[in-house]
Amino acid sequence: MKSGPVSISDIAKALDVAVSTVSRALKNHPDISLATRQRVQEYAEKVHYRPNVLALGLKKQQSNTLGIIIPEIVHHFFSSIISGVEDIAYGNGYRVMICQSNEDYLREVINLQALMDHRVDGLLVSISKSTLDANHFQRVSDSGVPIVFLDRVCSEIPTDRVVTDDYEGARMLVSHLLSRGRRRIIHLSASQHLTVGRERYAGYCRALQNAGIPVDEKLVIHCDTPEKVIARKKEILHAAKSSDGLFAVNDFTAVAAMQVLRENGLEVPDDIAVGGFGDDPIATMVSPSLTTVEQKGYEMGYEAARLLIERLRSADSGGFKTKTFSAALKIRDSG
Repeated sequence: MKSGPVSISDIAKALDVAVSTVSRALKNHPDISLATRQRVQEYAEKVHYRPNVLALGLKKQQSNTLGIIIPEIVHHFFSSIISGVEDIAYGNGYRVMICQSNEDYLREVINLQALMDHRVDGLLVSISKSTLDANHFQRVSDSGVPIVFLDRVCSEIPTDRVVTDDYEGARMLVSHLLSRGRRRIIHLSASQHLTVGRERYAGYCRALQNAGIPVDEKLVIHCDTPEKVIARKKEILHAAKSSDGLFAVNDFTAVAAMQVLRENGLEVPDDIAVGGFGDDPIATMVSPSLTTVEQKGYEMGYEAARLLIERLRSADSGGFKTKTFSAALKIRDSG
């Protein structure tokens, strides 16, 4: 017995008719008699025939498939993005193929090639932390396949983009800590080659400058994961001795920092106030609950997919657009 999916050729052989007859009968073509159409369609249903979508896409020069590359599927923010993408994509007749880079540049390159091999019509991408070279995306853009970057973008490639106002979100968070009387605020930062890292650091600096406080680079520690918090624990604790506030570039890092501080005799927020960024569900699960900045993952994914579909369907959808979602401060118990 033949293994694998049933093909049109298999149906033609089983019914002793031409392949072209089966093809037209499945499309309900009037040139094929009603009796033959019914016979072919009933047999196709019986053997669970499904059309070869990839082959059809090659013939039509489109696959009705959107590709997504994100750093981590398990991250609430990125899973929310996927939900937004899928809701509008499926509602417009597109399927979605999802890949995760796991914050690895080489895996990102492999993912991109796999999506291109499957002839996706367009791409939605949030780059990995280790991506320093955007040539793989430039080649895809040059080939005519549209890309929409979201959250973490490639500044050097002109494309549609969907981002959070990271600068303003960070400025609001640090300004809030300052309004609570905090004056020496540690910043656990992300790599400055990432737009989110640069913008959140810039917002941190602006809030201090607005309050007449000079930026002390000794309080800026490159540390954007819980693992790095553990690795740089001594440095964080040393800075904390002379500090009364801490702003982490994301919630997971903020929560890990709170744990380290409390394990070493510092009370949050009495001794040191802590703020994060992202409003991940973990922010309300920890004690004290985390003051943070909300990111609208679902809405960002929805808008990014909408922009991509608009560009795919329009012969002239105009110049590239950037949609910036405003940041919202979520004040809780940590600061």
